[in-house]
Amino acid sequence: MEQLLEISYALDTFYFLMSGMLVMWMAAGFTMLESGLVRSKNTVEILTKNIGLYSIACIMYLLVGYNIMYGDSNSSIIPGIGFLVGGDNSVADVLAGGEDAPYYSNIADFFFQVVFVATAMSIISGAVAERMKLWSFFIFAIVLTGFIYPIQGYWSWGGGFLDGLGYSDYAGSGIVHMAGASAALAAVLLLGARKGKYGPDGQINPIPGANMPLATLGTFILWMGWFGFNGGSELKVSDVESANTVAMVFANTNLAAAAGVVAGLITAQLMFGKADLTMGLNGALAGLVAITAGPDSPSMILAVFIGAVGGVIVVFSIVALDKLRIDDPVGAISVHGVVGIWGLLAVLMSNDEATFFGQLAGIVCIFGFVFIASLLLWMILKLTIGIRVSEEMEYQGMDLAECGLEAYPEFSGSRLSSK
Repeated sequence: MEQLLEISYALDTFYFLMSGMLVMWMAAGFTMLESGLVRSKNTVEILTKNIGLYSIACIMYLLVGYNIMYGDSNSSIIPGIGFLVGGDNSVADVLAGGEDAPYYSNIADFFFQVVFVATAMSIISGAVAERMKLWSFFIFAIVLTGFIYPIQGYWSWGGGFLDGLGYSDYAGSGIVHMAGASAALAAVLLLGARKGKYGPDGQINPIPGANMPLATLGTFILWMGWFGFNGGSELKVSDVESANTVAMVFANTNLAAAAGVVAGLITAQLMFGKADLTMGLNGALAGLVAITAGPDSPSMILAVFIGAVGGVIVVFSIVALDKLRIDDPVGAISVHGVVGIWGLLAVLMSNDEATFFGQLAGIVCIFGFVFIASLLLWMILKLTIGIRVSEEMEYQGMDLAECGLEAYPEFSGSRLSSK
């Protein structure tokens, strides 16, 4: 019996770690997607932001964030703080049995959680691309990953009041994706649109990305990483019920993404007369975000429907935000925010334990807190060190202005012209 429990513990810990590794690989997906959807003169800055934010998230979540999100507290609203990231569980803990017995390593849990907070921060990177100051972005990353994200995460996954209200969010359509989009929306409203994006007479001027193959590869990497994102949220795989649930989560995640692509392309064809690749890519991500709140409970046919609706919604949302002159170069606010809300509501179609009031409370509380807290922080940064580069720097490109080098120097000609 003791050996069986130890094997189960080792298997669940290994599964947890491999799931976390897949989610970490999503950082590469976001990096490639964003690099492909911005102009070549802003590529290096996007690369720097993504590897920088990931590193900041890892350190801040260790020092502060994890301890806030999963600390003991006498309040269901205000989390406590205690140093939780320590040694692994002892054999005695594993053998103790009962519902409270650990079935994976404590450090594996930290690793899995830290890549989630990095994902939330990655969402902001694309929305503010091509005009935000690099170090203002990094300062915001410190606060979001260390404090803002963990506080709202505590309300649900940490045992706070949203958990008590019956809010259901299996892998984070709201806790991760809508939260990241809420912070991104606050930034974009203060930041303003890129120069030349909107004309004086209300026209919308497309600003094409530099590398569609890279954006497509990034989407496929995110699609693959999402199996760890959703599948790992089952937390274990060492018993029959959990193993079957993981299989269903994988299948539903894949089908929702596929349905999102098809729905996004069809919607774009009907609206624009063209099968817009960017809408197909965002359709895939929309399907993934939509199913994330409840990939364990729908049938596979229902998962197709949930993903397809997400793929339709994201196209209309991107168009609507453009009409409102909210400039989001990669469509992050629509994909992760608007479709995140749909995903939370879609849970009601298959999860009998979820309630409309609980889901609505989660949407309002997470969006309200993250948006207001982020807006205040962005305002402080804007009034102090500033959040937007100068018009000259924006015209020149973020790469040379912020990072001092170019992604494609052989093709730009700037090196030759400087000689």
